[in-house]
This record gives sequence, C-alpha cells and structure tokens, in this order.
Amino acid sequence: MKIRVLGSAAGGGFPQWNCNCHNCHRIRHQQMNGKARTQSSIAVSTDNRNWLLFNTSPDIRAQLEAFPAIQPQEGIRDTGIKAIMLMDSQIDHTTGLLMLREGKPLDIYCSDMVKDDLTSGFPVFNMLSHYCTVNHHAIPIDGSSFTVPGIDDIRIYSQALKSKAPPYSPHRYDPHDGDNVGVIIEQISTGKKAFYSPGLGEIEPHVMAAMQAADCVMVDGTFWTDDEMVTQGISHKRARDIGHLPQSGEGGMIEVLGTIGEKRKILIHINNTNPILDEDSAEYATLTAAGIEVAYDGLEIDL
Repeated sequence: MKIRVLGSAAGGGFPQWNCNCHNCHRIRHQQMNGKARTQSSIAVSTDNRNWLLFNTSPDIRAQLEAFPAIQPQEGIRDTGIKAIMLMDSQIDHTTGLLMLREGKPLDIYCSDMVKDDLTSGFPVFNMLSHYCTVNHHAIPIDGSSFTVPGIDDIRIYSQALKSKAPPYSPHRYDPHDGDNVGVIIEQISTGKKAFYSPGLGEIEPHVMAAMQAADCVMVDGTFWTDDEMVTQGISHKRARDIGHLPQSGEGGMIEVLGTIGEKRKILIHINNTNPILDEDSAEYATLTAAGIEVAYDGLEIDL
C-alpha cells in the first residue's frame, strides 16, 4: 500500500495568503528552515495507478500536477482518481470538489451528516449536479468496514469522532455522529494498516484502539499549544475549542503517541502558526526525539 501526502497544512495553507505571523513572514523571506505546504489531503493505492483520495482541498489542482502517478495516462480525458472519501464537510477538505467538475461523475464516500451539509449549508453536491454530478456512497460510522470498487486490496474501517460541524452547518451547535470520521486503511493481502485522522479533538477509547492496531498513524498536527492562536493575537479561540488536540502539554498528542508502541507516527494538517514548521526549532527537535514525523507535501509512505 502506498500513501501519498498531497497536502499537509491546515486551512489556509503555509504560508497563508493574508498572514504575517512569525512563520509566514519568515518562510516568504527565506528566513527559516522549512517547507511551504498546501492544504491537507492524501491519496492511497496498491497499484500506483488507481487512487482513492481522502479529502479534496482548494489546492487540489496544484497537488495533482505535482503527482505524475495520478495524472491522465490514456485517452483525451483521464484521471487516476477512482473515488473520493471525505472525512468531514469543512471548507479546506471539500472545496476542491469544484475543481474536479470537468470530469466524469464523482464517486464520493462520506457519512450521511457530511452529505447533508454539502447539500444544504455548503451545497457543493447541488452545484456539481449541473456539471459532472455526484454518486454518493454512505459510509458506516460505527467502525465497520467497506471497500471501494476499483481500489483493489483495500478495506476501510470508518468511525465517528467527537467534533463540531462547520460554522455553515445547519447543526453547528448540535453535534451528530458522522460530522467527522477517522479511518483505518487496511491492505487486505498483507494486513498492514494506517490510521488517518487530520481532525482529532479527543482520544476516545475506539480512537486509541485504532492507533494501537495500526502500523502507521497519521493524525492531527494542527497546533503546538492549546492557546497558540490566542497568544499570537490571531483568534480568541483555543485549539480544543475548534476540535484539535494540541501536541504539547498534559494529555497532548505527543503524550498520546508515546503510549501506542513502536510504529510510524506522523503529524498532518499543520497550522501556519505551529512552531514545528521550523525544522530548526526546539519544538521540531522534541518531536524528532519522540520519534514523531511532520508530514510535508509529496511525502510517500509504503506499508
């Protein structure tokens, strides 16, 4: 199984277009040891030809152009994208669907709650009905599995995570199971598993079990501290207020990942304010010492 990181940043990317924070300023002026990043998405395949996308960021066109294996191979119009799975209905994970409107009908796998958001508060599915159209496939949210035609030798287990729906959701203040999901991606023939959750605000028992069972864990790396955006004067909201478990501090992601045994551990969906984007920072060194990687665009993982 091959996993390609198409994008590794949180919403807005890095640098963010209108941001002059310490990180964004320095990366623009070549004053830090770091990498620019697009908004988060991954692709999975077992044959390096047929790919399942997880999320479609607003940066999807640039991400596809940077990835030859998924580009047209046959005929006048072609793509290696066989299907798309959406983890939630957030703007940074779904707006890229509009960039894919010129092709064949899109086979999209997501929860019923995500479908509801994308046909109401942010009616992307309705808009696409005038172009390529959407074939929606409902996914389980209880940890049971499903397969995707055309994506050979892959089984996916999807489970609901505690989270908030987007601000435009009709049930923003009435959370439902399925607003956000995490997945175990298993190669059937080898039994190798990856756990993927770019938005993770709480380590529920089933989340811990999934991380312990996986050979590779790719999880929420949005913020270093809970008050990161508050102390930088960017927002009054804390990490946990918007559904992200910070890396540092008691009960943080570093502590959690230290309890799940030896395996590959990767942070993804990294906010532009996070000091781990600076590869010379003390925070980056802390992750390295803990055996935790920081995802970057173009990273490829073979399991």
